[in-house]
Amino acid sequence: MSVKVRAARSAREKRIFIHLPERLYEKRFENWVHPIYVIEKDLLNPAKNDAWGFCEGEFLIAWQEDDPVGRILVFINHKVNRLRGERHARFGFFDCEDNQEVASSLLKAAEEWAKSKGCECIVGPLGFTDMDAEGMLVEGFDEQTSISTWWHPPYTFNLVEGAGYKKEIDWVTYLVDLSRPLPEVYNKVADRLKFRSKYKLHQFTRRKDLWPFAVPVFRLINETYVDLYGFSPLTEEEIHKIAREYIPLLDPRFVKIVTLNGDVKSFVIGIPDMTPGIRKARGRLFPFGFLHIQSSAKHSKRLDMLLGAVAEDHRGKGLDMLMAVAFHESAVQSGFTHADSHHELETNTRVRGEMEKLGGKLYKRYRIYRKNL
Repeated sequence: MSVKVRAARSAREKRIFIHLPERLYEKRFENWVHPIYVIEKDLLNPAKNDAWGFCEGEFLIAWQEDDPVGRILVFINHKVNRLRGERHARFGFFDCEDNQEVASSLLKAAEEWAKSKGCECIVGPLGFTDMDAEGMLVEGFDEQTSISTWWHPPYTFNLVEGAGYKKEIDWVTYLVDLSRPLPEVYNKVADRLKFRSKYKLHQFTRRKDLWPFAVPVFRLINETYVDLYGFSPLTEEEIHKIAREYIPLLDPRFVKIVTLNGDVKSFVIGIPDMTPGIRKARGRLFPFGFLHIQSSAKHSKRLDMLLGAVAEDHRGKGLDMLMAVAFHESAVQSGFTHADSHHELETNTRVRGEMEKLGGKLYKRYRIYRKNL
């Protein structure tokens, strides 16, 4: 059957776009996890997601007769293009059947849209900002997925490459065994900083105590992530909004912040893995889905790292070790056995070296692809 690609414009077509991966993957791949649909809908809704204020895009669905068989979002992040002096389009939310014609048709339609907007290349899979999922899984298909990442079947990256796309850069993810003791130097450096420096380590047991730090943490992200691949700086309005949205989701035990004279100089944030509960809830919070997710987080043995940063002029002073010791202690005391490092750029040799010092095993790889137009 021939493949037709059409823009999703109506409310019905947007629902098909959002739920299509469930139709394609739910019964075939146990490691695929549903998005939390209320969050996904807001992310893709220009009235709910501030990123649409500096992005424009098109939702595309591939059809074979009356059956939707693939989807892609093509968009331009004008803010990043201005910052980098580029004319790039991005693609994301790419999912389809194991069919080269379907994949190539979707990508070609995305390319044509990008060319019509004057773009010189297209890269992806990427989200609107660094707070969104990024990268296509190319290694680690048998591993349990983690929150804020895309999971793709093993055939997907071959379809993208079959459409003429080449590797741009990879992110790698490490699995750290928390039963292993930290290197002794970590404890020595942590003790020195705690007792013989002006740095102050903040640990938390209540969410309400996180509020004074929320905005400074996201401002530090803006400062420290600016040179990372694909990073889209957050506006002050976005910072305040994301901070409000993040706090209720966090487990305060796994937030560590270091200040100097009251200013945030480093932080690390982790969250219990709750993907089994999200899958059991099928991405629906109501009427009882949130109970499955809460139970999954409560009984989880794996922590997923979400975000972390050290102010540039305070790197190399041991703040990462100070936070690592505190984080490790909290995790072990709470019964966790492993930690997922989340994405690290393959070129970030400093952080990758630290992961390997901790005995981390590289167990997932996510790729960004590029095609010149």
